[in-house]
Amino acid sequence: MNDAAPAWRNLLDDQATAVAGLISQLLPKRLHELGPEQARALVNSAPSAEPITRLDHVEQLTVPTRTGAIAARLYRADGAGSRGPGPTLVYLHGGGFVLGTLDGADELCRAIAAGSGWTVVSLEYRLAPENKYPAALEDCIDAYTWLARSAPDLGIDPAQIAVGGDSAGGNLATALCLYRREKGDTLPVAQVLAYPAVDDGFTRPSWSDFADAPLLGAAEGRWFWEQYTGAGHPGGDPLAAPMHAESLRGLPPALIITAEVDPIRDDAEAYAQRLREDGVPVSSTRYRGVFHGFFTEVTVFAQAKHAVEEVCQYLRELSRG
Repeated sequence: MNDAAPAWRNLLDDQATAVAGLISQLLPKRLHELGPEQARALVNSAPSAEPITRLDHVEQLTVPTRTGAIAARLYRADGAGSRGPGPTLVYLHGGGFVLGTLDGADELCRAIAAGSGWTVVSLEYRLAPENKYPAALEDCIDAYTWLARSAPDLGIDPAQIAVGGDSAGGNLATALCLYRREKGDTLPVAQVLAYPAVDDGFTRPSWSDFADAPLLGAAEGRWFWEQYTGAGHPGGDPLAAPMHAESLRGLPPALIITAEVDPIRDDAEAYAQRLREDGVPVSSTRYRGVFHGFFTEVTVFAQAKHAVEEVCQYLRELSRG
């Protein structure tokens, strides 16, 4: 047996190394070996009794969709309501389309609202494999439409709605933009994407370089994709894997954040390059020393705090025009 440490381990900073060790202790198997229910039980975050970032206004919403309703959570920065309808970020959590909850993105959404002055609306879309593609995307499409239509009642400026998400949530955010572009609907003012899962080829070098990276490796990536689309999905669908879109021209400006040790890294950075080539303004930052999933852990990783600060600055500048 070869017990040599993987080459990528030397790329991790001290915080990421410690967290990677903790993950290996807490998870008896890799996520793809656990199955959806056990993975959810071990990975999904419990509600926080005392949030780190306190806001005056956090509201639970029920958002109607074509199949019923989904839960959402609205975060408003202190004092923002007194200034009238304001800019809003619709946030879609990650989790490989299988994992993730509103609670898992709670502290991140609080930090973005407090730091940017934007309202944040976090959506709890349906998960796979119980609800396969396009269920999650349909929830996001319907929720975004409802939020834009209900903006006056929610204190939202309908002309200043951005969309964002991490990992699978980044996929859904990009697909939402593609869908609205094709329908001729008003687009979000921006896309804020953390290591978005935009391709289904699993062929770029980072998929082999970080095949056994902490939390998300190559086997997990393929497993999550099969849970979402089904083993028989033919591929090539741009609303499932946005990299397949013939053109990205006309999509909203994007901020794209990637992690150095992440199988998805090269796909996300290739997507950023395609956006640039198609004339879409893009800001892209690779955060060194961290692995997939770092962005939402704002109380754990210093790099996550820096990334959130970058997002907040981007949104502040966006609202100033």
